[in-house]
Amino acid sequence: MTKPVIGFIGLGRMGAPMAKNLLAADHPLIAYDIVPDKVEALVEAGAKAGSSCRQVARESQLIISIVPDSPDVEEAILGAEGVIQGVSAGDVLIEMSTIAPGVGRRVAAALDEKGVPMLDCPVSGGPQGAEAGTLSIMSGGPEETFQQYLPVLQVMGERIEHFGPSGSGYMVKLCNQVGCVITIQAVCEVLGLAAKAGLDVRKVWQTVGSGLAASRIMELLGPKMLERDYAPGFTLSLQEKDLRLVAAAADELEMPLPATTLVHQLIRSLSAKGKGELGTQALILALEDLANCKVEG
Repeated sequence: MTKPVIGFIGLGRMGAPMAKNLLAADHPLIAYDIVPDKVEALVEAGAKAGSSCRQVARESQLIISIVPDSPDVEEAILGAEGVIQGVSAGDVLIEMSTIAPGVGRRVAAALDEKGVPMLDCPVSGGPQGAEAGTLSIMSGGPEETFQQYLPVLQVMGERIEHFGPSGSGYMVKLCNQVGCVITIQAVCEVLGLAAKAGLDVRKVWQTVGSGLAASRIMELLGPKMLERDYAPGFTLSLQEKDLRLVAAAADELEMPLPATTLVHQLIRSLSAKGKGELGTQALILALEDLANCKVEG
């Protein structure tokens, strides 16, 4: 298909590399972020600078947004200077943030009234996946729109699935977050137990991580925990936000999530101590406090 002009909104740790991959694939792109320096970096890579979400939408046929939270999506899409003020019938929005499914459905309904279909397409894979173009992308919304814009999604992701009507992609992302946080906690407990027992913790990580307990999280975050490297790829504060969304969805469905609830409280305890901007591997610090031990190796 003819490559549409893409308006890209949100140039954070995930959005900036995703936008750069689109530029590298020769997609014409106009970029906007509330932080001007982030826009300038994309301009240097070949994008045009946008001055607002409204202006970006006016000059694009396809708009992609990836911002931190539900209120940010509502402001960027439905606000006074939002996307909805600049779109025309036939334009398309691909919304890639992690937000409440109900908010996503409301945004999609408002755009639908203007003849603008929306796909919810949150992602998983972290900044490394965003840079490599290997993200997992979980989509909800009109099937025909998904098929039409699949080539664009394939520039940013590797495993791309459509799950159903509006909100479905957001719900799958919440399922993903459940799996991530419980696995991070499992790695913390493996390493914490080894440390408390006086074992060579790195050797335990290598051995356990090569057996049935192996996981991508064990592989990537285990060494960071051992090296006490808490620089963020994904912050505890953003993880806590996602778990609030999970809790709300679980309440609505009357779904018990006991392990997820426990990890949520541990993350909140770290946030209360001012550690929210550390990476999610810093969850090990909560276990260290409980066990009165230190994990390193």
